[in-house]
Amino acid sequence: MDITWYLVLSALLFAVGAGGVLVRRSPLVILLCLELMLNAGNLALVAFARSSGNEEGQVFALVVMVVAACEVVIGLGLIVAMFRRRLALDVDEMRELRG
Repeated sequence: MDITWYLVLSALLFAVGAGGVLVRRSPLVILLCLELMLNAGNLALVAFARSSGNEEGQVFALVVMVVAACEVVIGLGLIVAMFRRRLALDVDEMRELRG
């Protein structure tokens, strides 16, 4: 089977995620869009691995999933900490780090 449609879907998902990161200002939505971008990359990796007949792309996709899970844990922890301290949950207002 040709991988063209998988790559088109991957590019479309990546574009939607990149648009969400650039347009939205909520940290939770930005995290979700980053996850969408990482999953689009995983789809492309798996498609290339299947077309070439080796498993390296699939193994690398698993590593990317682990990194994405770590990103979500840290990001959600930061969002919860911001919410508990009653800080603004707007990315534009959180430009500089405060102690």
